[in-house]
Amino acid sequence: MLDLTMFYALYFHIGETEKKCFIEEIPDETMVIGKYRTQLWDKQTGSFLPATPGLGMHVEIKDPDTKIILSRQYGSDGRFTFTSHTPGEHQICLHSNSTKMALFAGGKLRVHLDIQVGEHTNNYPEIAAKDKLTELQLRARQLLDQVEQIQKEQNYQRYREERFRMTSESTNQRVLWWSIAQTLILIVTGIWQMKHLKSFFEAKKLV
Repeated sequence: MLDLTMFYALYFHIGETEKKCFIEEIPDETMVIGKYRTQLWDKQTGSFLPATPGLGMHVEIKDPDTKIILSRQYGSDGRFTFTSHTPGEHQICLHSNSTKMALFAGGKLRVHLDIQVGEHTNNYPEIAAKDKLTELQLRARQLLDQVEQIQKEQNYQRYREERFRMTSESTNQRVLWWSIAQTLILIVTGIWQMKHLKSFFEAKKLV
């Protein structure tokens, strides 16, 4: 569900022991920044209120090879970063620290999440102030970062096409060998049937 009134891209609800996972396709050597904040359902007011500091979130990230590249406990509001080293689908999972259920009390938790990839992770006003860049220089820096990200995306698309081609060739080869095997089985079965019938007719003295 999109929440356009917030600075966060989306929000979702999780229960006491529930885990939510997202798949993000990321090129290699790309920085990713995730920001989140949590709200806990309040029965008295009938609305979501900022979660207490004791109620945090556990973030776990796996690369396309299912290798854990980040597993860490954060607070009720947090920010996590990682850099991809393998292109492909990265799994980003979040769940509450269910060891402190006195704070949760079986309620419902709303998590606002924003994930930024590539050049979107750069804070250009901060970069301009730090490096004392003019508006033109900053714009040139942004364009260079965008070109670099486009190149990474193109490389990732070529990587996906190569994997798809290899999968297709492997599948076609298996289909070909299976067809050959079926043909051989039919030939062998036909020869066996012919010999069997010949033996049968000879036994009956019909041939």
